[in-house]
Amino acid sequence: MIRTASEILSTLSQEYKQPQMKLRQMTLHGEIFKIIRGLYETDRNTPGEVLAGAIYGPSYLSFEYALSRHGLIPERVNLYTSASFQKNKNKLYQTPFGEFSYSDIPTEVFPNGVNIENIEDRPYAMATCEKALCDRLYKESPITSKRAMESFLFENLRIENEDFNNLDFNFIHKIALLYKKKNLYILSKMR
Repeated sequence: MIRTASEILSTLSQEYKQPQMKLRQMTLHGEIFKIIRGLYETDRNTPGEVLAGAIYGPSYLSFEYALSRHGLIPERVNLYTSASFQKNKNKLYQTPFGEFSYSDIPTEVFPNGVNIENIEDRPYAMATCEKALCDRLYKESPITSKRAMESFLFENLRIENEDFNNLDFNFIHKIALLYKKKNLYILSKMR
């Protein structure tokens, strides 16, 4: 279970005169695990997906991680990549549970195309396949033509034509202009 330092200290202060010392001892003895400053997990085997939104939020898993999980790109991605908004900076956290990165997307598109999924009965937020692709293209340097977009999608990202054709282009058309970036406009015109 994810717990803040203040929650833990409040509980420990009922039994211990020096709750901070007890928290340090619990961390050293592996009774509790520090994720980042002020945030702890009670189970060492907690999946990183569950922690991603708690480490830096609001956020949801997207970009390469979600594309890989949805099977749109062939590579296995070990970095938990997440989308955030109004932070105006990229963040990277290295934790005992894995590496977590966060990048901003426009506020207008943030809530669209995000599902709540579960792993071991613990919820986490992850972009749909289409939303993850749009988020990824938002981060990409300007792509200036349909041919360059095809090269990026099918050669760089190595998306299969069949998988690309199975995407929900109604959704892509709906959100593409909200990103206010040419890459998304070109993607929306590909079908």
